[in-house]
Amino acid sequence: MGFNCGIVGLPNVGKSTLFNALTATAAAEAANYPFCTIEPNTGRVGVPDPRLFELAKIAQSQKIIPTQLEFVDIAGLVRGASKGEGLGNQFLGHIRSVDAIIHVLRCFEDDDITHVDGTVDPLRDLTTIETELMLSDMESLERRLPALEKKVKGGDAEAKALLPLMQNVLKHLEAGKMANKFEISKDEQSLFDQLQLLTSKPILYVCNVSEEEAATGNSYTAKVAEYAKVHGAQSVVISAAIEAEVSSLESDEEQLEFLQSLGLKETGLKQVIREGYNLLGLLTFFTIGPKEARAWTTHQGAKAPQAAGEIHTDFERGFICAETIAYDDYVTCAGESGAKAAGKMRLEGRDYVAKDGDVFHFRFNV
Repeated sequence: MGFNCGIVGLPNVGKSTLFNALTATAAAEAANYPFCTIEPNTGRVGVPDPRLFELAKIAQSQKIIPTQLEFVDIAGLVRGASKGEGLGNQFLGHIRSVDAIIHVLRCFEDDDITHVDGTVDPLRDLTTIETELMLSDMESLERRLPALEKKVKGGDAEAKALLPLMQNVLKHLEAGKMANKFEISKDEQSLFDQLQLLTSKPILYVCNVSEEEAATGNSYTAKVAEYAKVHGAQSVVISAAIEAEVSSLESDEEQLEFLQSLGLKETGLKQVIREGYNLLGLLTFFTIGPKEARAWTTHQGAKAPQAAGEIHTDFERGFICAETIAYDDYVTCAGESGAKAAGKMRLEGRDYVAKDGDVFHFRFNV
């Protein structure tokens, strides 16, 4: 499954540079003027996970297939986007289709790169974008209310349940609060999801800094980190320029040597993936054999049949059981045979909740 993140921000904050670096492609043109990205560019990358390579080595797998992460580079938003400024409605529509938002904030000074508002102020930029998302959500709800009220008068049961929720969410937005801060019960979750609100999506703030400040951050990133902490969000500090250079290096050794010369231990991509997994509540499981070692992604709390369904719908539909070995046990016992001999392989049924690092072999019948 992986996960799908939309990269958003004001023009000229480094979105497309970051996208190109993360996907190691030149699919999006990175230019110093607004709206150089008109259509959303989509790129998929393998999620780096050293556990997969360790498992493959033990099983002597011929192929190694990581789980996939998808990035969507969405053109720069501007103040007034919710009213159509800068092709804003088109761009806001692209955001609606992603699972999470990677909000890139300019946290560097550079006289050669124009800022749409003239000065560098990431908290102002952050407020500009989030205000436009809230205004778009409010407009969406206001537009849908009359039709929903008609359905209620006609006796529609689901409409009766949805109407008060929609009205309460609208009041919440009108008070200047994001929809992801609206408290809902488990029973209301499916109705809330139907609203498809932009501000209900989890957000990761990515502070784009100069190469010299990638390891330490700066006063701008400190302010963003404090804002994120207060609002229950996460932020990371990366340099899109460094990511672009790392992506051009061919070997892992060259990349590591370059990063270490800058006082860095890992790429920004790894930070974004790690925080993205936390953001969406994801976990990784594995299927391992002599032909291939493969990583898969599912949501935390998923039961074994749901995890099986990430591989193929038939696996979920005809699920019988899951032969399960914990990652640590697979490694300690030097593979499946050793794990079986040591009694570390378990047969788990339909109610088993998948755990991060599980090595599965699903039995099914359709």
